[in-house]
Amino acid sequence: MADSVEKYLKHLYEIRASGDATDETSYYTAIDNLLNEVGKELKPRVRCILQLRNRGAGHPDGGLYTLDQFQKTSDEEPIGGQKPARGAIEVKPTKDDAFLTASTAQVTKYWKEYGQVLVTNYRDFVLVGRDTEGKPVKLAFYRLSPDEKTFWRMASQPLKTARAKGERFVDFLKLAMLSPAALAAPKDVAWVLAYYAREANSRVEAQAELPALSNVRAALEQALGLKFEGPKGDHFFRSSLVQTLFYGVFSAWVLWSKQRPPAQKEKFDWKLAQWSLRVPMIKALFEQVATPGRLEALGLIEVLNWTAAALNRVDRVEFFSKFQEQEAVQYFYEPFLQAFDPELRKELGVWYTPLEVVKYMVARADSVLREELGLQDGFADKNVYVLDPACGTGAYLVQVLRTIITTLNAKGGDSLVPHDVKRAAMERVFGFELLPAPFVISHLQLGLLLQNLGAPLEEDGTERVGVYLTNSLTGWTPPKGPKQHLMFPEMEAERDAAAKVKRESPILVVIGNPPYNGFSGVGMEEESALVDAYRKPKRAPTPQGQGLLDLYVRFFRVGERKIVDGTGSGVVCYISNYSWLDGFSHTGMRERYMEVFDGVWIDSLNGDAFRTGKRTPGGKPDPSVFSTEQNPVGIQIGTAITLLVRRADHHEAQVVSYREFWGTSKRQDLLNALNVTSYQELHPTPSTGYTFMPHTVESNYTKWPRLTEIFPTMSPGIKTSRDAFLVDIDRDKLEKRLETYFDESISHEEVARISPDVMATTKRFDALYTREYLRQRGQGPGKIVRYEYRPFDSVYLYWDPETKLLDEKREDLYELVSPGSSFLTSRQKRERDREGTPFYATARIADWHLIRPGAACFPLTRPNAAR
Repeated sequence: MADSVEKYLKHLYEIRASGDATDETSYYTAIDNLLNEVGKELKPRVRCILQLRNRGAGHPDGGLYTLDQFQKTSDEEPIGGQKPARGAIEVKPTKDDAFLTASTAQVTKYWKEYGQVLVTNYRDFVLVGRDTEGKPVKLAFYRLSPDEKTFWRMASQPLKTARAKGERFVDFLKLAMLSPAALAAPKDVAWVLAYYAREANSRVEAQAELPALSNVRAALEQALGLKFEGPKGDHFFRSSLVQTLFYGVFSAWVLWSKQRPPAQKEKFDWKLAQWSLRVPMIKALFEQVATPGRLEALGLIEVLNWTAAALNRVDRVEFFSKFQEQEAVQYFYEPFLQAFDPELRKELGVWYTPLEVVKYMVARADSVLREELGLQDGFADKNVYVLDPACGTGAYLVQVLRTIITTLNAKGGDSLVPHDVKRAAMERVFGFELLPAPFVISHLQLGLLLQNLGAPLEEDGTERVGVYLTNSLTGWTPPKGPKQHLMFPEMEAERDAAAKVKRESPILVVIGNPPYNGFSGVGMEEESALVDAYRKPKRAPTPQGQGLLDLYVRFFRVGERKIVDGTGSGVVCYISNYSWLDGFSHTGMRERYMEVFDGVWIDSLNGDAFRTGKRTPGGKPDPSVFSTEQNPVGIQIGTAITLLVRRADHHEAQVVSYREFWGTSKRQDLLNALNVTSYQELHPTPSTGYTFMPHTVESNYTKWPRLTEIFPTMSPGIKTSRDAFLVDIDRDKLEKRLETYFDESISHEEVARISPDVMATTKRFDALYTREYLRQRGQGPGKIVRYEYRPFDSVYLYWDPETKLLDEKREDLYELVSPGSSFLTSRQKRERDREGTPFYATARIADWHLIRPGAACFPLTRPNAAR
């Protein structure tokens, strides 16, 4: 949709450039096209019609109609008189103030007639609607630029502006078109909630400091077992506050709705939300944040009023009939986080697990409890304690409880089944979650399940399900020294209850979909030390690379340690990134699992963009199992379901049972395979790093010498991270860029305009500091050298020994380059299944991506031996 914004800005700029445009009406076609492009994305579609007839309140400049309002007639004159279902439009020149216009008598007339008015001056957009008492109120607004002059400057760069502001702008227009309509679909409610939460988040982020919440921050760190470190940690804390506010309001609305018949005219008031919250941790956090003084200082009262107005438009009968379906809950997790805080979602690697995958994993775990551990009732056995350490919205926990219900009913269940399920949900089926939003939804989802079963939780808050807001990767061992008491008793109680589960509960099944990435702003030494057990294998090759730093590996270690060192027997069942199955970083991880578990089952789900190009062996599409309507790409890397079983009479695993699923039907194929036990048996060996994937090699392959044994010196290739600035096929152009960069008379802004990538600060590169330092130092130590960039593609590189201008300099490799020197480059393994392991010979210093990422360079000659 950013294309629509780009076209809008370009169209406006071209009309103005003619010199003959009127202030207002000449630009009508641009806004008409924009609104129609956005309206096409909605269901039902929304169309903009400009220049409406007078219905007694004057001539509004336009109206927003739904597709069903257009009459299907032939030659007959269509019947007039219907109002635009999504409100009127009032357009003013760019020099006018849209906010003042929104308060004029004319707009008030339109509002009385049409119920909603979208007011714009082409750069500001103000939505005027009704509050909970039916009075006019500004429901939302979006500002493209602070003033007219800036707007036209931005319009002169339509692509740049669209990339920076297009997504938020389009989301606002969608909100404006949805606002008059009743909300019924969980997807739409979640989207509106995310929109307002993102607006609130931007206002909170705009505050330089939050001193009034320092005590809350410290208590939350201690309660969760983590530290909010640096800018990203601060972002995580602020995001957590906003999630608590909005999902606290949403949770209160759900409970409020359940207590009132839909026909009742009473309106929900978010200011009374704390009276409806039942989870003590969320209630305490909500009460600390939602004080009038703090909300007013953060500018959040207005946004919460908008949110309440949206919730009061929900068709509750229709919404709750769908919300109780497991598929509907997904919209309040991954899509919500993507719309609300895409940076946080990306950092954490949050993916909602498809229901078919959840059902399959729970059924497989249930079957091995019966068949491998001798527990004939599976999850229904009262001695089976379950933990999902990254429970999200509670999908696995709900499915475990449904499995218990099915088992008990199959045994001739009586009136005690609801009571037994409730006891299980409270006392032995546990979930841990770090993010407040999915934490609240999991409590709602489990509470609704119990309510529909006829065993609701007590409304006075004395009963709760076993889902805790905590860091799953810390707190498993008692802290040294006296117990730390927290300022807020509810947070202390949450921390202690989670710690009791971690240290005392005899967990027999660890199951779930752990996050794939680590969030750098949340750190604890205890967490980073988790994978030390995988770093020093006894027989397998020493791990190489950084793969053990992936967050899902730490969750594997948590599950393994609890089952092996804690309970002594049990099951670990995860779906995860599948790179650990044959990765060079994970040799110790695989060796340990062969030692400490009796059985290892792998269901590879493939869907890898790198190894197979997301294609089956037959060349057909092979999407990620996480592909959804909202995110059709899904995860780029392949995934697999891992099932690890340890018996009380433990014997080391001798084989790995392996099978694969391909194609677009793999989710259903998983369920169909529940009654099929055909697995390929693999026999991992130390010499191949205990790979858990099939591979075919000659019998004497492992006796061949490694390149590292033949060549005493090896170095990865150079990694620039700023190719567009540091690399060029034309030496003169490269020299000119460098002259500009080192010129003290040229501003940072001008350099950024010429070479954006070299002035873009990243986690590893401080662009402003680097340029300031290098300008003072001068260009001297750096050199322009010949560079093997890609196969048969020799270019020029600026190699500098200092700072992170050149990301990975590889000084040892650079020193080996001299006249007559040569290098063999290769990789540790092929990147795609259809390739062999590549190699390439060159006389020049090589790029990290010379033969795709991971080029290793072996000097064939030394400088003093060069001819």
